[in-house]
Amino acid sequence: MTNDLARRDFLKGTAALAGAAATNAFSCVEIARSAPIAVPTVDKLSIRVLVDSSFDLFLRPKQTHGVSIAPAKWATDFRRALHNEWGLSLWLESEAGGAQRTLMLDYGYTPEVLLNNMELIGVDPGKIDALIVSHGHYDHFGGLLGFLDKTRDKLPADVKLYAGGEDNFCHRVNPAPATGQFTDFGALDRRQLAAQKVPTVLCETPTVIAGHAFTTGKIARRSGERVLPNTFVEFGIKDGLGCNAGHYLPAEMEGKIVPDEHIHEHATCYHVRDFGLVVISSCGHAGIVNSVKQAQEVSGIQKVHAIVGGFHLGPAPPDYLKQVVSEIKALDPDVVVPMHCSGLNFVQEAAAQMGDKVLVTTTGSRLTFGL
Repeated sequence: MTNDLARRDFLKGTAALAGAAATNAFSCVEIARSAPIAVPTVDKLSIRVLVDSSFDLFLRPKQTHGVSIAPAKWATDFRRALHNEWGLSLWLESEAGGAQRTLMLDYGYTPEVLLNNMELIGVDPGKIDALIVSHGHYDHFGGLLGFLDKTRDKLPADVKLYAGGEDNFCHRVNPAPATGQFTDFGALDRRQLAAQKVPTVLCETPTVIAGHAFTTGKIARRSGERVLPNTFVEFGIKDGLGCNAGHYLPAEMEGKIVPDEHIHEHATCYHVRDFGLVVISSCGHAGIVNSVKQAQEVSGIQKVHAIVGGFHLGPAPPDYLKQVVSEIKALDPDVVVPMHCSGLNFVQEAAAQMGDKVLVTTTGSRLTFGL
């Protein structure tokens, strides 16, 4: 089967899932296969950092290893400024054969910060071709519903949200000081997505999005990485809120609250012509090395151009951090761009091991790949 035919068949399958999603508010697919898919190639990719935890007025333009970074422009109205918060939101623009696509990956913690920054950075919601959510943490979906309240009439009528799987909708909690008690950390409400006429496609298998990007599907845990402490997850659905874990977990897990393994976290990826893979890991709970290896396996492409996003290594102990950075170095990426939860400790260790391959960005920065 040629790549074009394979891609067309795959997109037909995606369309069928989307149709089911429109009818039922969500759809379920099988667990990710370990087989290559027909991955599209783009000529150019840019990433705008809509929301991250810091802003650096003195960040200077830089170009290295086929990647350029442009800092945010200062607001024309001195009374307004880009806002920062614990969370991540990325604006992805790609070009292939003269055709352009725009995807939005994650939505920060609050709609107020997201919408403020989108306006000041100057991105147009009307250009969005698809929405993606990486996993079920509030600091990645918290701004989504408010964003839809404000902009739904500007988005395409048939816009879809691509989520890694049913686990993305589970209820998350944090442990409280008292043993056995928890504090709420929210759940992405599929009922409100349905009310906004935004169907959800569950990408447990690798999925091509808008003909330019692809997702990894469920990430196999194949390296020595482990899920560092984060939230707990409650399996179950009540009055339409939460996750139906019946198709991927034993029945006895229903109603259980357990340490969060982020079963259906996925990474968003591009293949940039003549450069290789750009793997975007919004938080990397499944392991950043695991995420890259999953992208390589499902795409059949080994060359890694860039590893970008949150790597959740801020809480990593020193020996473990050194080991993970050494495994990242062994992947031989052209650049590594840590954001969000990667941690200053990661930036320092990665710079020590990888030198000028480590690029630092802040809220409002623009990265361009494929120079």
